[in-house]
Amino acid sequence: ATNGTHYFVSSSTALFMYDLEGNLLHRNDNPFDALPLPANHFGDIGYFEGQLYTGVEWFDAGRGQDIQIVLYDAETLDYSRSVPWNEDSGQVECSAITIDVDNELVWMSDWVNSNYVYKYDLHNGEYVGKLHLRATPEWTQGLAFYKGDLFITADDGDADRKEPDNLWFVPKETLLNNATYIGLEKAFDVPPFLDHGEIEGLDFNTATNQMIVHANRGMRIVLGMPQGYYPGYTKEIHELHVFNIIDGNDASSTADGIYESE
Repeated sequence: ATNGTHYFVSSSTALFMYDLEGNLLHRNDNPFDALPLPANHFGDIGYFEGQLYTGVEWFDAGRGQDIQIVLYDAETLDYSRSVPWNEDSGQVECSAITIDVDNELVWMSDWVNSNYVYKYDLHNGEYVGKLHLRATPEWTQGLAFYKGDLFITADDGDADRKEPDNLWFVPKETLLNNATYIGLEKAFDVPPFLDHGEIEGLDFNTATNQMIVHANRGMRIVLGMPQGYYPGYTKEIHELHVFNIIDGNDASSTADGIYESE
């Protein structure tokens, strides 16, 4: 996530704040301690009016439990408050969260079943409904809005087969429908990515007209769980890829910079 002057990054269990040059400024290694429900996993995160919006859950064997919308102060990274998800919605995991300013909604994605994205009222946290995505992206990982349109990163490429993950697009005119058709916006090819791996979240810096994409490489992931390193790696590498947006909503195919995070 970004507020225009900083990057905010989540690992599975920690929060980090960087400047735009990639220097680590602050971190919270124990973000779940104050939560009302047990948790062991962050999805992609979002920023709105001084708060980090995060999707938090207890994740195990490819499924989430006790999903919460959790807010943290963006300056201190300290816990602010949490809102439980609506279990009757059908959502069983939270891989990403983002703020829809135009419609005053919070949207959440489900990595287990990516048929739908789920919407909550931005102000009172009440569940509003869900949007059916056709065709369904596989393994949704990130959500972010740019000029009112919704962009989705999906871990739909098989790293074992050297397949790229992808960026998908939902036009703003269809967001409040019951269902919408999505389109392919961009494949995350190698290069500019350094290797095939696992795409994570994304955000847009409207102040610099850039798209920021979080991606991992080096670790083999099966059903969301680590299964050892790929040949040539002794650790998992986490990176922010920064793309210049050069034509409307289309992101440049050449990375402006790559920043390695914790």
